[in-house]
Amino acid sequence: MLLEFRTSRRSTLRDDGVVTNWPVWATARVEIQPADPRWQRLGEQLREELTLSLARWLAAPIEHVGSTAVPGLPAKPVLDLQAVVLDLDCASAVAQTVAGNGWHLVPPELDARPWRRFLVKVAGDVRVAHLHLMAVDCERWVEQLAFRDALRADFDLRQRYAALKQELATHHANDREAYTAGKADFVYTALDRRPT
Repeated sequence: MLLEFRTSRRSTLRDDGVVTNWPVWATARVEIQPADPRWQRLGEQLREELTLSLARWLAAPIEHVGSTAVPGLPAKPVLDLQAVVLDLDCASAVAQTVAGNGWHLVPPELDARPWRRFLVKVAGDVRVAHLHLMAVDCERWVEQLAFRDALRADFDLRQRYAALKQELATHHANDREAYTAGKADFVYTALDRRPT
C-alpha cells in the first residue's frame, strides 16, 4: 500500500508494517523550546480557522491542548488541537477539506491509536500543528483537557513536567514515540491526584 503525505517524497508502508521514505517533517528531532507567549494566540487563531472549516463534523468546540496551550511551559513548537467529531469515519473528508492549508492525514494503521485520527500541519517541511480527531465518547478528550488545566493551575506540576520533557527530549531526540511514551506515567499520576 502506498501512503502519500502530499510532499515531494512518497512514503511506503510495506506489508511488514515498516514505513520507508519518510517525509522530512515526520522524522524531525524532538527539540524543546522556551515558552513563547505567541503560542496561545496562534492556537486560538488556528482553532477559529479549523472551526469554520470543519463545522459540519464537529460535536463540540475545538480545543487547544498540549504544552503550547499552557502559558510558561517549554514545548516542542507544535500546536496541538483536538476536535470531537460524530464519527471518526469523517477523517478522509476532513483531510480533503484542510489539505490546501498544509494538513496531512496520518493513516490510522500507521498512527496505531484507534481512539483518534491524526492530522499534521506542515509548513516548509516543518511540523507546525497537530489535529487530533476524537469520537464523542472518547475518554482521552476529557483526559487531555484535565491535564492541560492541571498544568495551567499548578506551577510546581508545570515545572516538574517541563524538567521531564527536557530530559526525555535529550534521551529520545530522534524517537518521537519514545519521547511521548516517557511522559505517560507523569500524566496519569497528575490526573489521579486531580481533585474531583
